[in-house]
Amino acid sequence: MEKTIICCRRCPRLVRYREEVARTKRRQYQNWEYWGRPLPGFGDPKARLLVVGLAPAAHGANRTGRLFTGDRSGDWLYEALYRFGFANQPTATSRQDGLKLKDCYITAIVRCAPPQNKPTLQEQNNCRPYLLEEIPLLKKVRVVIALGQMAFAGYLRARKELDLSLPGPLPRFAHGSRTDFGDRMTLLGSYHPSQQNTFTGRLTAPMFHKVFATARHLLPH
Repeated sequence: MEKTIICCRRCPRLVRYREEVARTKRRQYQNWEYWGRPLPGFGDPKARLLVVGLAPAAHGANRTGRLFTGDRSGDWLYEALYRFGFANQPTATSRQDGLKLKDCYITAIVRCAPPQNKPTLQEQNNCRPYLLEEIPLLKKVRVVIALGQMAFAGYLRARKELDLSLPGPLPRFAHGSRTDFGDRMTLLGSYHPSQQNTFTGRLTAPMFHKVFATARHLLPH
């Protein structure tokens, strides 16, 4: 599945954008060879924690070739994962940085960097088959953390398409929300650690840590 994802060209707008970004580069990364392709998920295949993000960042994962690596959102995510025992280090700068996830797997609902971090609904639909393949392979997952409203909704749509249990009415996204499903699965909602959210104080470190503390409580060592 990794090779299929990396070679994907289903969304012409996203293909154009990711490749243009990789060609022009940001000034401070002119010496980097940008990844410029779709991103597969990564982590521990026996993970009990699944973290679902929105999409790769143009000069983060689209540059480094690994989700949440090389950008401010990743700084927040990996610090939290390390703090609560799901990663061996608190930083992620490149695919060669030695990072290893423990009992955690990271994926996204869209695998290419979208313009303005806003994939269209059609682009989300085009990409969902990859999430639909991943979820059944991660047989030990018991807690899902959805980073942002779009990831939250995307995970719920995937559950519906996989005929997995869903409550009625469907839960609404909120930071700190918790939804328990009939198949011993728990979904936790968190604001995305984007610069827009963290710089404005909409998401603070204690707020973010509380979500991962809940996950740790539900998944004791």
